[in-house]
Amino acid sequence: MARLELYFDLRSPYTYMATTQIAGIAARTGCAVTYTPFRILELMKLVGNRPTSMESPNKNRYSKIDLQRWSARYGVPFSPHPKLREFDYGELDRGVLVASEQGRARQYVHGVMRAIFGEPLDLTDRGTLISLLADLGFEGAQLLEAAAGPTYVEQLERNAHLAAERGAFGSPTFYVGEQMFFGNDRLDFVEQALREARS
Repeated sequence: MARLELYFDLRSPYTYMATTQIAGIAARTGCAVTYTPFRILELMKLVGNRPTSMESPNKNRYSKIDLQRWSARYGVPFSPHPKLREFDYGELDRGVLVASEQGRARQYVHGVMRAIFGEPLDLTDRGTLISLLADLGFEGAQLLEAAAGPTYVEQLERNAHLAAERGAFGSPTFYVGEQMFFGNDRLDFVEQALREARS
């Protein structure tokens, strides 16, 4: 079975766009999907990249229009929460690690990303976050308590170094074997690589 590896940070709207397509890719190719979260700003420091959409007003304006185009193409909602920059992405990313150990990373990632970018929920509110996780089938308070543990803090940090070693410089980054693909606009290449790996 071919394997699709996704390296990402939940704060990335383009990663949200990509994750809305993963179920279809997996169904068409029969691939297994693994989710590896990392801290995007940490990765950028390691590889000398910069969050230019935050620093360039022109790029920021363009990205907002571009994301609406992708939303229309994929037929998915896109309505980022006004408190987007206040969310604790470290905690949310560590939650992926806990969900992965339970074999339920896909449900967690897709549900949380939809709450951030698609059908916005205020994830700065503890009750709202726990309720969301419950709706996704998790014991919300227990998952968040586990995610605060030093093992997951260390693992999330290691993931940024691992991503850098594998050539990543942003989110989303996909791997099919040793082939790397960056961005939601490379999913056709990703799917082709998965088909070739399966044959």
